[in-house]
Amino acid sequence: MTARLLRMIPIYLLRILLAAILHDAGSHDYDASHKLAEQYDFIIVGSGAAGGVLASRLSEVAGWKILLLEAGGKPPLESNVPALNLALIQGDADWNLLTTPQKYSLKGFKNNRSPFPLGRVVGGSTTINFMMYVRGNRRDYDNWEALGNPGWGYDVALKYFKKAEDYRGTRNAATRDYHGKGGPLVVDDKRWWTPLLNGFLKAGEQLGYRTIDPNGPDQIGFSVADLTHRNGIRGSTAVSYIRPAASRPNLDVAFNAYVTQVLFDNKKKAIGVRFLQNGKLRTVLARREVILSAGAVFSPHILMLSGVGPARHLQEHKIPVLVDLPGVGQNFQDHPSIFGLTWTTRRSTSSSFFNLINPKGVAQYVHDKQGPFTTSFGVEGNAWSLAEEGDPHWPDLQYLLISGSPGIDFGIFLSDLIGFTRELYNEYFGPLRGQDGFCIGPMLTRAKSRGSITLASNDPKVPPNIDPNYFSHPDDVRTLIRGVKFARKIGNAPGLKVDYGARFHDQPLPGCKHLIVESDEYWACFIAHMSTTTYHPAGTCKMAPPSDPYGVVNHRLQVRGTEGLRVVDASIMPLIVSGNLNAPVIMIGERAADLIKEDWGIPITPL
Repeated sequence: MTARLLRMIPIYLLRILLAAILHDAGSHDYDASHKLAEQYDFIIVGSGAAGGVLASRLSEVAGWKILLLEAGGKPPLESNVPALNLALIQGDADWNLLTTPQKYSLKGFKNNRSPFPLGRVVGGSTTINFMMYVRGNRRDYDNWEALGNPGWGYDVALKYFKKAEDYRGTRNAATRDYHGKGGPLVVDDKRWWTPLLNGFLKAGEQLGYRTIDPNGPDQIGFSVADLTHRNGIRGSTAVSYIRPAASRPNLDVAFNAYVTQVLFDNKKKAIGVRFLQNGKLRTVLARREVILSAGAVFSPHILMLSGVGPARHLQEHKIPVLVDLPGVGQNFQDHPSIFGLTWTTRRSTSSSFFNLINPKGVAQYVHDKQGPFTTSFGVEGNAWSLAEEGDPHWPDLQYLLISGSPGIDFGIFLSDLIGFTRELYNEYFGPLRGQDGFCIGPMLTRAKSRGSITLASNDPKVPPNIDPNYFSHPDDVRTLIRGVKFARKIGNAPGLKVDYGARFHDQPLPGCKHLIVESDEYWACFIAHMSTTTYHPAGTCKMAPPSDPYGVVNHRLQVRGTEGLRVVDASIMPLIVSGNLNAPVIMIGERAADLIKEDWGIPITPL
């Protein structure tokens, strides 16, 4: 029996229980596929972090008719429960994609490829992610503007972060001016954590770093995670934006609608889309605009299938070239993280699957929405260290505290979810089976390597090639070596070593045993074997001024060389931000909605 089947059996049983206890999570029975009109004012492709926001905000204009197309179905019941996040990866709500084989990385992974989770469900990846609410650094947005994208600096971005947010946290009272109240997106304190989080924060103080609000004025320091959850239930864009707006008569949402092509007239104006649904090819038309919010993988894929992209590449796949845009699918960026820097600890100090089957934890969740079910499994806190090059307060490294060792599940699920070879997992993590512990994962926030999204076929049903090209730039490895050394300092600080008995798992890694352990060469080898995606693809439809030959959209997110077509999602980022992408992409959706309203003469309420 496969690991996926073993994982899904208890999920099917849980759904029976969840149906009884999650009545307050609401339903998502608003699929309008059976009654679609022939034409809409705006067609939005993709219902994730940006598309869900756009559907809600554009449907505020009563005179506009909006269609939101989603390739997946309604959120499964278990997606409402934060602690069941791992059950969603490689499940029915995931596209179940893989990267291409990598040259410089993924050497400890099956066929040098990594699973690449992306949400195929209403709410997109906000329905399956870890719910981390991190905006990034103010310098990220000021740099976007400095690169020739007016209106995208931090002062403007902050207004849209606050517009989206209904902040209910209590820890960050001193930084309340940086948070919003009354927006659709509920952001709240983490409700439950293991003792290790306290040790992590204490270790940070012992290393000279403050405990911070990660979305306040200063990003350098250690933090408890803020999460997008509402009373202990996941707060995806499906819950926060789409479901409330779906009751409006001018918004139709179509499930299981896989868009294959944008349609254009002879003036290169987008006039509609084709999509597959239930085995049939359907067409809908747009009076005003088509908006691609399918994410950094599928927005460039749809553009290329529609004849918008690098001419030579399209010609290789026998796709007629409508607009030669060399930047489509290029500039791929991610946040590669090291998984496997592990410490063991004393018993009952870290997360375990026993927390979830403990009747006390179940009772806490059912009655009060408290306890271990209220937070993504294993996710505890974040830290950002000072950068060594350039502005020290623009961090090039983030550190994720994951409560639980990779051996916590006795090798049943995690190895396959992450993608390690069974041989590496058994040899390296085998001694950790069943032991309490934690991982500290250094994450590269501003990688210099660039990858690509390219066509694997002109058949729309064949997913594109995802080539992150991790570590093709040698500076990225050097930066991560520095990250490993700082992570070691955190784990070995008294706050964790003394208080919780933390002991580093220093067994030599298979494939790197020929090198001197702890040397830079050894850590470079470790990084090449153990680093993988943090599920943050960005940059593949770059926002840039006309002077940039690889730009795809302008600062109003309109696609070059076309009319009536925009891209609104993480793919427009010229440079990826210094933190998780959940919050920034929701901000992009909020900002884009106002840009669209302005362009069509709708008054905007000043923020």
